[in-house]
Amino acid sequence: MTAVVRGVPDEADRITMVGIVVPARNEERLLPRCLDALQTARSRLVAERPDVPARVVVVLDACTDRTRQVVAAHPLVAAVSVDLACVGAARAVGADHVARAHQGHPDNLWLLTTDADSTVPADWLTSHVDLAESGFDAVAGTVEPDPADLPADVLRRWHSRHPPVPDHHHVHGANLGIRLSAYAAAGGFESLLTHEDVRLVRRLRRNGARVLATPHLPVRTSGRTEARAPGGFAAYLSALVDDDLTAGHL
Repeated sequence: MTAVVRGVPDEADRITMVGIVVPARNEERLLPRCLDALQTARSRLVAERPDVPARVVVVLDACTDRTRQVVAAHPLVAAVSVDLACVGAARAVGADHVARAHQGHPDNLWLLTTDADSTVPADWLTSHVDLAESGFDAVAGTVEPDPADLPADVLRRWHSRHPPVPDHHHVHGANLGIRLSAYAAAGGFESLLTHEDVRLVRRLRRNGARVLATPHLPVRTSGRTEARAPGGFAAYLSALVDDDLTAGHL
């Protein structure tokens, strides 16, 4: 975890609510562990920061399996149903849902996104709140593929191309936090099948937002190689499996 000196944050930096958005399309198999991990992180936040409520919303996007029933089994998780078949649009819908639930100033809401096939660490929420209250407008974290899903040589190629260095250039919707005011000023998530996260962070930087790229909050994500979005994470892993070192950077 990045070292943060705790103190009394400026009013503009203080976080009074956290909203977590999870887009999901036919994720009945992997979503349960995602929601379990979020509940563990939420419990840590309640213990350490009872003044900061957290709202989790799963955006059910064109689901035809039992993903809805998975969400229903988690009473602390809200569900929003859409028929967009577009991860960027689904993230935007979730962000709007969280924003409407927030009664305070947009500076004081921290918007987080992760993916239905990912599991966050137990200190994910508390760490993001600390970083937000230290003055950042956005935090771009890293991901690491589940080692159970990939051969050892592919994992080695992954880690060789993704060393845990500060100020990295990676952006992942599975591990991204943004102050609502900065999110709105940058125009939010675009309705794109992929790279909606990359394009948003690019606009944040262009706007002068205080963006931290840190390797110290890794989120574990599925190592599946069957691509659901063109040029997305699974497609990148598939290229690594094929030992295609010309694959784009993710």
